[in-house]
Amino acid sequence: MQVISLHIGASSVSLLIGEQAADGTITPIDFLEQPAPLAHDIFGRGVISPSTTERIVSIIHGYQKTLRELGLPEKQLTRAVATNILPEATNHDVFLNRIRVACGVHLDPIDDGEMTRLIYLKTRRRLMDTPAMKRNCTLVIHVGPGNTRALLFKKGVIARYTSYRLGTHRTREAVQNSNAEGAALLDLIRQHASGNLEQIRLDYESEKIEALVIIGYEIQLMAPFLNKPGQACPLKTMKQLIQQAAELSDYDLVRKFNLDYHTAEALLPAMEIAIAITEMLRLPEMYLPVSDYEQGLLHDLLISKTLIGTFEEEVLRATHILAERYHSDPRHGDHVSKLCLHLFTHLQDLHQMGDHEALLLQCAAILHEVGSYISPRSHHKHSQYIILNSEIFGLDRLDITLVALVARYHRHSTPRPDHPDYADLSADDRVRVCKLASLLRVADALERTHHQRVHDIGIVLQQDKMILKLRGVNDATVEKLAMESKADLFTQTFGLSVVVETDG
Repeated sequence: MQVISLHIGASSVSLLIGEQAADGTITPIDFLEQPAPLAHDIFGRGVISPSTTERIVSIIHGYQKTLRELGLPEKQLTRAVATNILPEATNHDVFLNRIRVACGVHLDPIDDGEMTRLIYLKTRRRLMDTPAMKRNCTLVIHVGPGNTRALLFKKGVIARYTSYRLGTHRTREAVQNSNAEGAALLDLIRQHASGNLEQIRLDYESEKIEALVIIGYEIQLMAPFLNKPGQACPLKTMKQLIQQAAELSDYDLVRKFNLDYHTAEALLPAMEIAIAITEMLRLPEMYLPVSDYEQGLLHDLLISKTLIGTFEEEVLRATHILAERYHSDPRHGDHVSKLCLHLFTHLQDLHQMGDHEALLLQCAAILHEVGSYISPRSHHKHSQYIILNSEIFGLDRLDITLVALVARYHRHSTPRPDHPDYADLSADDRVRVCKLASLLRVADALERTHHQRVHDIGIVLQQDKMILKLRGVNDATVEKLAMESKADLFTQTFGLSVVVETDG
């Protein structure tokens, strides 16, 4: 089966045509890429200019002509996405509408959750081809056009994830009008990035980082000039190259390194950020993948939404790390999470939700008592605050908002239209919160003692009630009393009362 992915990136528009085998593996057949100054407009003006919009329309029309010549559907693309910096343009809706009207293509901007999935896929490949990644403590830095993300790996699994408002094109546009050149320009770039660089240092200075891997569009284009596959790039080599590059005009950079002009503009910030982070961590070298960044991204776009298993494990691991940071009882959180998953699985026909909602429910269960770190009083509201102001690897802002609200409603008041954050949700997302929170409240009632004594639950649905049979529990008085105050949302949402029974 042939698959097609389109990506409108920060500085180019690219298309990948591939052949997908029965086992899901994708073999690239053709790859097309043309430059477009999207990031220049967004970070320089805050809006996408009509000329850039029409430039991108023209590129897509050209790609559609190629697809027609190959006998492929020109508008039914497998994935069509736009860079995650697109929403920063005040006229991004106008831009999306123009692409849809002119090209018949519906674009989805990449959100934070999708971006972390894509970075995860790239990083997973690095685990296979970069020996440094197998060391005990490795920091992976993704330097994007608008943001930099850091993933800390310990023994091959993610131990921490953070992001920063620091990017190649964002930095370039910020220093564009300085007229600085050469060493002065590099110094200005470093000064502009200093706040975010200092935050990275504070976030990771206590870790004994043994290796640094840097990925990103511009930096990977330079990798062939800096190191061989699997080998590290000495910091000294990177410094020598950036000093040479700083003395060249954009025109000379284009010729020397076979770049387009928009990429050439972002090259010095990309290299200087890489150097600064390496120096900050006091490392003598860094690892730069020599694989093609954009072609790999287009490949990963075709499989990122089907990620299961390992990726979900990484999300839950990140959630556990956050819970541990706020000293939440791990036994209670894990047990409530297991009970939630049991209820979710056996009530599938009732709630009609999917795997992603199951993941969000587990995250909310693990984190529902982190607010006790601030105060046991009103800890459900404190839990909402902590989660809303935290990052969880693999979850975008909407996901985190849903998790925070589900955790907030694990006790006391049920959702109300005037509650902050809940009021801002769409009708569909409000329903999701009510369904998930109702399951969390039931599970939390069954774990009222915090002694993990409820394990085997039989579920019987009748016309007007749900019977929970607690096998192996002789006296469920505590659970029954807790259910009286916590089952209200389940009854409001599904129209079923909750009855607790025991073997006795």
